[in-house]
Amino acid sequence: MADVAIRPEALREAMAAALDSLASEVTLAMDEVTVVLPLGNYLTAMQLLRDARDCKFDQLIDLCALDYSAWRDVGTDGPRFAVVSHLLSVSLNQRVRVRVFCPDDDFPVVPSVTPIWSAANWFEREAFDLYGVVFDGHEDLRRILTDYGFIGHPFRKDFPISGEVEMRYDEQQRRVIYEPVSIEPREITPRVIREDHYAGLDRGDQWHGGVNR
Repeated sequence: MADVAIRPEALREAMAAALDSLASEVTLAMDEVTVVLPLGNYLTAMQLLRDARDCKFDQLIDLCALDYSAWRDVGTDGPRFAVVSHLLSVSLNQRVRVRVFCPDDDFPVVPSVTPIWSAANWFEREAFDLYGVVFDGHEDLRRILTDYGFIGHPFRKDFPISGEVEMRYDEQQRRVIYEPVSIEPREITPRVIREDHYAGLDRGDQWHGGVNR
């Protein structure tokens, strides 16, 4: 590994030059470089980031999906799902973040990068399991964290907090069975203690001199 990482500004310039028109954006913020790719250029650009002389991002260290549906509540519109990868270049001693959006909110699909980085295998399975993003070309796209009979994708913003099914062992059938969730919705706001003389203190002592200082 290089003794000193190249400057983030130099990395952004190198990324922009290497990707050229393949990238929608190459930005620098908080000394971190983020690349946004159109879906159609995704695999070509990712291969270039691994192999180009000024890039050499030979390691994929993380990949996850994101659900941007809540952005519409603050007046921002756009595709709901994205896939974000974090790549490491040992020779440059630098990292880069790569984001690609899924154009179809109802059926989000992104090409698999497992042929480029085999480490993407489990990461893509996790993103499929939790967000429902399909990775086209993945050879073994199965759930990895939830059970085989699980319904839905629990990291989506519209997934119910209590889930959709529950499981229990049935003595008569002698097996685990699945049933609709029977948990009633409940208030999950933490209770704040405001009583006078709580724990032998008056209210002023609680908030200024003691337990909640």
